[in-house]
Amino acid sequence: MSVAAVAAPDNQTELQQMYAAIQAKSMFPFWARNSDVEHDEIKQLMEGPKPIPYRWSYATDIAPLLEQSARLVTTENTDRRSLILVNPGLAPRRATVSTMYTAYRQNDPNEVMPPHKHTASAIRFGLTGKQNFTGVEGEDITFGPGDLVLTPRDTWHNHGNTGDEPAINLSVLDYPLVESLNALQFSHDYREDGEYKRKQSARFPTEYSAMVYGSGGLLPRFVDHVRGGGDSSPMYVYRYEPMRELLHRHRDWSENPHEGLLIEYVHPVRGGPVYKTMTFFMQMVRPGEKTLPVKQTANLLVAPFEGAGKAYIDDQAFDLAPFDTLAIPGDCWTSYENTSRSEPLILFVASDEPALSSFGLLQRWGKTESGDVIRLA
Repeated sequence: MSVAAVAAPDNQTELQQMYAAIQAKSMFPFWARNSDVEHDEIKQLMEGPKPIPYRWSYATDIAPLLEQSARLVTTENTDRRSLILVNPGLAPRRATVSTMYTAYRQNDPNEVMPPHKHTASAIRFGLTGKQNFTGVEGEDITFGPGDLVLTPRDTWHNHGNTGDEPAINLSVLDYPLVESLNALQFSHDYREDGEYKRKQSARFPTEYSAMVYGSGGLLPRFVDHVRGGGDSSPMYVYRYEPMRELLHRHRDWSENPHEGLLIEYVHPVRGGPVYKTMTFFMQMVRPGEKTLPVKQTANLLVAPFEGAGKAYIDDQAFDLAPFDTLAIPGDCWTSYENTSRSEPLILFVASDEPALSSFGLLQRWGKTESGDVIRLA
């Protein structure tokens, strides 16, 4: 018997003991051994927790719980009342995809929460009710269905409803990304002149954002455009009607078979996304249209706003109905189909594209009608 054959069992025993010691000391070995499947470290790294494509139905999953939470949890119990969508592939982590989460909120009539701020950036998107309320850094914003409201990082803001009927909105935050960077902070002790207050005093006129930034291509030089932390869009509300009108004006444009009509909300002073970590779009899939598949490294959160249809993610099909949320992790082939022959399918889309782009990690591919893969970005 050879010396190697005699030594092999002893080596294997010592190897297993070493792996056990490494794990016990909170370390991870990184020297992938092709002959040892149990300790193929590259495979283990690639198979860590990942988000999966997943759809939450507004009608059956979300709306009943929103109504129940509004009845059972009052402003006397908490400063906020939101339902966070947790991706089953990432649970129990509070994340809808790896870097962002979507949350839904129902505010009862004349219900306004006290101010707070946090290092996560956020948006509010109106679903129902005409008098959703958000006060942001002294600008009181009343918004309705389809309106997008920014609450940039480190800006004092409070949410609520100033109308006489319930109002529902959804939020998207980069909370999971900021949490991963160990930079998440919250503050609730809002004061003016040293006195604690439950509502910010308005320092800007109603519709300030529209007054200053509402004319595309024209920028007033007589106002200070640095608001909040200074690195986010100073335009805090983007109304739906101009967006919808722009989509319909270009509904015959047919030069992008991969995305239909896609319009980005942009920073009115410097262009580009409203945040350094997230960007937002409205996307129209026209009646009878089916987009060609796209795969990208960016994660998407998609909420149908008008119309109905289907999304195809790799080998799965998902129905799309108003106010649902669909989680689309990066590296999934995705296409949309509008099953109506008369009504457009309009989608509200959140993406972590800016974060990936800043690290040089943003890539995008498409398939042609013949199935060939082409590079898009």
